[in-house]
Amino acid sequence: MLLVYGANGYTGQLIVEECLAQGIRPILAARRAESLASLAATHGLDTRIASLDDATALQTILTGVRVVLHCAGPFFRTSAPMVAACLAAGVHYLDITGEIVVFEACKARHKDAVAKGIVIMPGVGFDVVPTDCLAARLDEASPGANLLELAFAGGGGFSRGTLKTMVLGSPQGGAIRKDGRISRVPAGWKTQVIPFRDKARTAVTIPWGDVSTAHWSTKIPNIHTYLAVPPSAMRMMRVMRAISPLIGVPFIQQFVERQIDARVSGPSAAVRAAARMRVWGRVTHADGRTREGTAETPEGYRLTAIAAVESARRVLASAPAAGYHTPSSAFGAGYLESLPECDVVLRP
Repeated sequence: MLLVYGANGYTGQLIVEECLAQGIRPILAARRAESLASLAATHGLDTRIASLDDATALQTILTGVRVVLHCAGPFFRTSAPMVAACLAAGVHYLDITGEIVVFEACKARHKDAVAKGIVIMPGVGFDVVPTDCLAARLDEASPGANLLELAFAGGGGFSRGTLKTMVLGSPQGGAIRKDGRISRVPAGWKTQVIPFRDKARTAVTIPWGDVSTAHWSTKIPNIHTYLAVPPSAMRMMRVMRAISPLIGVPFIQQFVERQIDARVSGPSAAVRAAARMRVWGRVTHADGRTREGTAETPEGYRLTAIAAVESARRVLASAPAAGYHTPSSAFGAGYLESLPECDVVLRP
């Protein structure tokens, strides 16, 4: 049985719709019953209610559940108690985070997951299925690289949860992997022109989840991740860098979150149906040899719903070996290519 926690959120609702389209009838879960009432009534689905700060209630809602698909962000706040509950109950844990700190925390529970016989697999949405699988395909085609670079472009806007994660995480700056270790760098540390499949775009480094996950998948010691952005976004990043220390002040955090809740709704159905995401990757060896590849997928939130539900379906049907996993370590480097409207092309 599958439980979707945070089913009332923007992405959670898309995931519930995708579950139903695939013939899966999940249990809906959230902190408040009223947030699920309409969604549950529309589809005739069961609901369970628990706050993430109530360990006993979390244990109760996991009764009879085999897989949790955790969709309530920001995950740096919400992941740890759900992971702990899943470990205690012997339930597989999946989520849709893209946050490095969450990947690292989940990775640290690998031995615990093995001992309990469960899978812990964060990042089963657009964060980080396409980039993780492209990285794994490049590593298979050209093993032993010293540097991995990944970039993506496209999309049609952000949900409330994604935007909160980005803004509230801005005081931490950027991140890369250097000589096997995650290193902090300034926000927008480096820019380069990325040759995406359709056209070249200027991109800037961001602390994308692959700084953590791609090292697990490929063991490549140096990893840089980029987002293609227009000049206006570059300017905004410089402004955010200047004011980021203020974001750590509690009352400013609360003000920012209220503004996001009031003003942000996420991409429309028309945008989700039409937009495409483009991904690029390159591995570089110590002797200068390189290998590049590209991938294309549906719009990010649409791909998240597709990939998250397929990941949960596979774990329900036949879970991979117990422990921490990335999407490619669980399902193989070709996993992305098995999803609808997704492809990978490696350049000679």
